Amino acid sequence: MASAVLPSGPQCAAAAAAAAAAAPPGLRLRLLLLLLSAAALIPTGHSHLTSLAAGTAGKCRVTATLVPGCLDEGDGQNLFTKDVTVIEGEVATISCQVNKSDDSVIQLLNPNRQTIYFRDFRPLKDSRFQLLNFSSSELKVSLTNVSISDEGRYFCQLYTDPPQESYTTITVLVPPRNLMIDIQKDTAVEGEEIEVNCTAMASKPATTIRWFKGSKELKGKSEVEEWSDMYTVTSQLMLKVHKEDDGVPVICQVEHPAVTGNLQTQRYLEVQYKPQVHIQMTYPLQGLTREGDALELTCEAIGKPQPVMVTWVRVDDEMPQHAVLSGPNLFINNLNKTDNGTYRCEASNIVGKAHSDYMLYVYDTTATTEPAVHGLTQLPNSAEELDSEDLSDSRAGEEGAIRAVDHAVIGGVVAVVVFAMLCLLIILGRYFARHKGTYFTHEAKGADDAADADTAIINAEGGQNNSEEKKEYFI
Repeated sequence: MASAVLPSGPQCAAAAAAAAAAAPPGLRLRLLLLLLSAAALIPTGHSHLTSLAAGTAGKCRVTATLVPGCLDEGDGQNLFTKDVTVIEGEVATISCQVNKSDDSVIQLLNPNRQTIYFRDFRPLKDSRFQLLNFSSSELKVSLTNVSISDEGRYFCQLYTDPPQESYTTITVLVPPRNLMIDIQKDTAVEGEEIEVNCTAMASKPATTIRWFKGSKELKGKSEVEEWSDMYTVTSQLMLKVHKEDDGVPVICQVEHPAVTGNLQTQRYLEVQYKPQVHIQMTYPLQGLTREGDALELTCEAIGKPQPVMVTWVRVDDEMPQHAVLSGPNLFINNLNKTDNGTYRCEASNIVGKAHSDYMLYVYDTTATTEPAVHGLTQLPNSAEELDSEDLSDSRAGEEGAIRAVDHAVIGGVVAVVVFAMLCLLIILGRYFARHKGTYFTHEAKGADDAADADTAIINAEGGQNNSEEKKEYFI
C-alpha cells in the first residue's frame, strides 16, 4: 500500500486559496472557512507560524519605512507595516504591504488573533472594519470610531514558505472628557490667599495643566491618578489677591497630544477692597483761594463694595458755620482767614476706612500768583493712622509761600541793623575827633624861678626830660 504524503500547512493554504478563487461565489465562503479551520488544525503549519511570530515579528516590524534586513531565505519577499496613532472616535488605517509579491495570501488579525480580513474577505462580524484596498502587494483596512478597547497589536500574515508575520500597534489618544476649575471662595478680600483647583478627567496619556492670571503664567502643583489606563490630573494654585486683581481671569489651560488649539477654562476673580479717596477742587478753577471767594470741594471714593457714606470733617477744629455739606461736596462761601485749616474726607465700607486731606490757606485779595501745590493731597490711609510724610506734602504749597514772606522780612531787618551800625560808627568817629586836646604837665614845677640852669634842674620835680610837651587823648 502506497503511503500518502500530506502537504504542509502553507501548501494547503495556498491550494485552498486557489480553489476558493476558482469556485463559484456561493461556494467561496465555505471554502475559505474550511481553509481557516485546516490551517489551525495542521500541527506543522501552526507550530511553524507560532515560532515565526516569536522569531521574526520583532525583526520584520517597522514603523514607517521598509527594514532592509527583513528578507526571508528562499522567496525574496518582505512583509512590512507601520504603527498607527489615532484620537478616540476617529479613523485608524492599517496597511499590510508586500515587497516583490508572488501573489501569496495576505491576512490581517486583531489583538485576540481573530481574522479581520483574509484576502478581500472579512470573516469578523464588525462593520467598523472596511476594506480600502486589496491587491497582491497590499491589504489596507480602515477602522472607524476607534475606542480605547481597540488599542493593541494587529498582525499581518503572508502565506509564503515559510510564512511571514509583522505587526502594527494602534495607540489611541483620549482627550480630557471634562475640564473644571474651582475657586475656594467666590469673593476674596485684598491681601487674602485663596486656593484654586483645576481638574482634567479621563485622558490618555495624562494631561499637562498650566495656570495664567491674565497674561502672566503662574506655577501650580499637580497630582495624577490612574484608573483603568485612564488618567485624571488635578492641579492646585495658591494665589494672594490684591485690589488690582478684581475682574482679572484665572485661566486653567490643558496641553495634550489629542487636543489641537487651546483647551482651557477660566474664572474671574472678585476681590473686595477698602475705599480709595480723592479730593477734587471744582471751584475756583484757577486753584487760588483768596478772601471773599468761594470754595467747592468734591470727594471721590471708590471701593468694593462701593462706600455708602462719605463725610467731611475739619481736623482739630469745628467746621465753619457758613460751610455747606451736600453728600460728597463741601462748599464754603466768602472765605476769610479764619477758614484756614485741614479739611478731611472720610469713606468706609465693610473692608475698611480711608481718608484724604485738603489743606486750605486763604490768601489776601492782592495775591496774583498761585502756589505750586495748593494744599491738595490724597491719603488713602486708615482713619486711625495719618501719614506724616504725605501730610507734609499737602502743606508744601502754603509753607513755600510763608517761607517766601519770612525771607523778605528777615532781609529787611538785617538791612536796618546794618544801617544802624554804620550810623553808630560815624557818630563815634565824630565824637572822638571833637574831644582830642594838648596840655602841659606839672612835673617841672618850680624851675621857672631858678637863677641858673643848675638850680632849675635841682628844683625841678620831674627832671630835665619832664619839661617836654606831652599830649594825651581821652574819652
